[in-house]
Amino acid sequence: MPPAARLRDKGELSFIEKARRAQIVECAIETIASVGCARASLAQIAERAGISKGVISYHFAGKAELIEQVVDAVYAAAGSFMAPRVEHEPTVAGMLRAYIESNLQFMRSHRTHMLALIDIWANFRPRDGEPSPLAALHQTGLTHLEGLLAYGQEQGEFRRFAPCVMALVIRKAIDEVAYQIATQDDFDLDAYAHELVVLFDRATSRDE
Repeated sequence: MPPAARLRDKGELSFIEKARRAQIVECAIETIASVGCARASLAQIAERAGISKGVISYHFAGKAELIEQVVDAVYAAAGSFMAPRVEHEPTVAGMLRAYIESNLQFMRSHRTHMLALIDIWANFRPRDGEPSPLAALHQTGLTHLEGLLAYGQEQGEFRRFAPCVMALVIRKAIDEVAYQIATQDDFDLDAYAHELVVLFDRATSRDE
């Protein structure tokens, strides 16, 4: 019945099984970042993990499912990194600033994850008839950011604008950094982060 005996018949996995799945996902991230999504085989991932290909097949139905778990893992790691930094801020303007800064900090400290995600975005095609996991997670992130911007307007901190448009522009400005990090070793992330914070602080602030 694997993968992982259909997640232990929906009764959750053991600690050891969760740890093994996390190890496989991490090795998949490293392999995809190194050779690309199309060329990353289960055999290569297994070799990097020091396990047999059969162990991967026990935990995942195939390469497509494993890549979907890679996407989930990267987004979950980013969320865990960013959330406490954003929630610590007492103002909505401060939360937006922390959102931008922490997202860019995550990209810098998790370069391998970003390289893998870029390649998956460009080359991965989901199974027939299934939505792209990247598209769904990306839309969820946009919706949360839109909610933050709308909340800033409700609190009187932000001027009136279309939150959906502003959220999309902010995300595009942040997402571009992943490509810059991947292609430029000397990319000045600190300067970019500073300019983005200033730019969107002015773009959202109420007119005095």
